[in-house]
Amino acid sequence: MDPGRSPPVQPFPSVADDRAHGLQAVVDSGLMTARMSSQNTARNIGTGSADGVRRHFASDNYAGITPEAWAALAEANQDHEPAYGNDRWTQAAADRIRDLFETPCEVFFVFNGTAANSLALATCCQSYHSVLCHEVAHVEKDECGAPEFFSNGSKLLLLPGDLGKLTPAGIEEAVRRRTDLHYPKPKVVTVTEPTEVGTLYTPQELRAIGAMTKKHGLRFHMDGARFANAVAALGVAPREITWQAGVDVLSFGGTKNGIHVGETVVFFNLELAEEFAYRAKQAGQLCSKMRFMSAPWVGMLRDGVWLRHAAHANAMASLLHELIAPCPGVRVLFPRQVNSVFVDLPKPVIQALWDKGWLFYNFIGEGGCRLMCSWDTREEDVRAFAADLRECAGG
Repeated sequence: MDPGRSPPVQPFPSVADDRAHGLQAVVDSGLMTARMSSQNTARNIGTGSADGVRRHFASDNYAGITPEAWAALAEANQDHEPAYGNDRWTQAAADRIRDLFETPCEVFFVFNGTAANSLALATCCQSYHSVLCHEVAHVEKDECGAPEFFSNGSKLLLLPGDLGKLTPAGIEEAVRRRTDLHYPKPKVVTVTEPTEVGTLYTPQELRAIGAMTKKHGLRFHMDGARFANAVAALGVAPREITWQAGVDVLSFGGTKNGIHVGETVVFFNLELAEEFAYRAKQAGQLCSKMRFMSAPWVGMLRDGVWLRHAAHANAMASLLHELIAPCPGVRVLFPRQVNSVFVDLPKPVIQALWDKGWLFYNFIGEGGCRLMCSWDTREEDVRAFAADLRECAGG
């Protein structure tokens, strides 16, 4: 028995079949239902709503735990369970993920997205290989060299692309650029879905990239930190933008969609998963009380909950875009496709919003701001922010 994997146990009693509900119906029902100074951060409890609580737009990591994930966590906190993933909750969560993707796959739980991406990439290549990624990819900009560290030196090769997306032509050019012994040999392509600028690869685009990776013998990794938002926005089955498009391994994010801690690494290429448990253990990613990482996944994967929350976040971002795009001085930077809105704002407007207590990141050039909605963002939060932005912009 590999460490971190669950033995066969009795079926978990409360796992429903999502497929009976239909993905589009789940999405439709969901639609119904920084850089900041320390003083700005300290003012994060603002008013502007009936209960005096303000939900901010800096990150979906600011949001708390969904009721469904919390309830499953509380339910798992009963009596004793085997450790290191040999518990019924981990078995149930892994089985639900297999059902979700409608294919046999190996599922591992790690603490965060950096670990998921870095360890998945390290599994796909050797130290003398390179990983092809977009120049603004999270693995390049926000993981402190972890992909290179855990792969013992595999180099990230940065590729351009409109709207944060790689193209088959760009991948082929990078592969053919040099083939001599003095250059790190391309071995992996990694894409982010949705991208770092909130745009989406279509299933057709992903299939084209998948075909190019197979043409050149490359592995295909997907960073799915906000995978739920992508599935909700595209209205597709998860299989259509993963293994059916040629993806070998997915970093499947849960934290940004309302789980307290823990991402999953999902291997569709089963050979790549053979010794991943040892790699995760060595990297400090084997949780002893694994059920507290896996149980919230069971709660989120019941009855399409994960998609309803993601669809709600997307809908709130759509409303935010609708309200602020016409404001004076506001320039939309990228198409709004998931739960984020990217806008360029004048520096005085940014500062005025911070002075009013709003928290959001500005990390794209001089005035580029990311406004991120979460599973618990309310319409009143969106309207309050939009009203303050209009006031600050003199609209």
